[in-house]
Amino acid sequence: MFKANKELAKLMQQIDVVIEVLDARMPAASANPMLESLRSKHHKPCVHVLNKADLADPKATAAWINYFNSKPGSAALINGKDQLLSNENLLWQCQRLVGQEQRKYNAVICGIPNVGKSTLMNQIAGRKLAKTGNEPAVTKAQQRIKLNDHWYLFDTPGVLWPKLEDQDAAHRLACAGAIRNTAIVFEDVAFYAAEFLLRDFPGSLKNRYGMDTLPDDAEQFMTELAGKRGCRGRYGGVDWHKVAEILLHDYREGRLGRLTLEQAPPPIVHPAKTETPAEDSSNEPQTETPTNT
Repeated sequence: MFKANKELAKLMQQIDVVIEVLDARMPAASANPMLESLRSKHHKPCVHVLNKADLADPKATAAWINYFNSKPGSAALINGKDQLLSNENLLWQCQRLVGQEQRKYNAVICGIPNVGKSTLMNQIAGRKLAKTGNEPAVTKAQQRIKLNDHWYLFDTPGVLWPKLEDQDAAHRLACAGAIRNTAIVFEDVAFYAAEFLLRDFPGSLKNRYGMDTLPDDAEQFMTELAGKRGCRGRYGGVDWHKVAEILLHDYREGRLGRLTLEQAPPPIVHPAKTETPAEDSSNEPQTETPTNT
C-alpha cells in the first residue's frame, strides 16, 4: 500500500492527466481521496470514468456526470456493456483537459481493486494489455503502455487507502467486491446489503425473489430468502454464509436491477464573468435527481 502510493506520487511529476475509474453504482465510495489530494497538489486534470454503468441507475449516473463535469479541471465519461467507451473519446477528453498541444502525452489510469480498470485498458487499447478477473488486485505492478504515437498510459495496481473510516462507504465497497472476500465477513456485509435494499429498493427484492411482501428487518428477510433457496445447515438451521453469498452475488452481477447507492452532489455553480454579463447559460449542466439515495 505505502509503496504503491509512493510510486503514484512520483508519477504525478511525469504525467499530464489522470484517468480515474470509478464504480458507477458508488462513485463517491470508489474514489480514492489520496489520488484527489495528489492530483490537486500537482495541478493535474482528471477524467472520471464511471465504469459498470450498465449496473447503475441511468438517471443517477447522469447526475454524477453533471457534477464531475462542473468541477474545474474535471470531466466524466461512462462505460458499460451497453455503452462502451472508445479510445478516441477518452483521449479527446484527456487532451481537452490538458489544454495544450504536445508531441507526447502521458496519462495515468487509477482505480480501486475490482473496479474494472484492467478490462477498460484492454478495451481502449484494442488488445489485451492487462490480466482481468473478478477478484480484487489483479494488477500487481506498474507498467507503461503505448496507446498510439502521441499517448502513453501508466497503469498502477488497484489500491485502497489505509483507513476506511466511513463504515458505510467501506460496506458499499465490500458489497461491490472491492475488498477481497477473504478479508470480509460475508454475513455482515450481506446483512448491510439487505438493510439498504429493504429500505431503498424493496421492489427489486420482490421481483428477484418472488416475495409479495417483505419483512421489516434484515435478519427476517435473510431467513425467508434462505428458506426459498434451500440454504439450510446440517442440523436444519439457516446456512448464513450460503444465503449471504446468494444476495451479494445477485447484487454484484446486476440481477437485482440497475441500482445506484449514492446520490450525486449538485453541480458546482461558477461565478459569472463580469465582463460578459449577457453570457448564455444554456450549456450549464443540468441536474437530474436520482430516484434513489
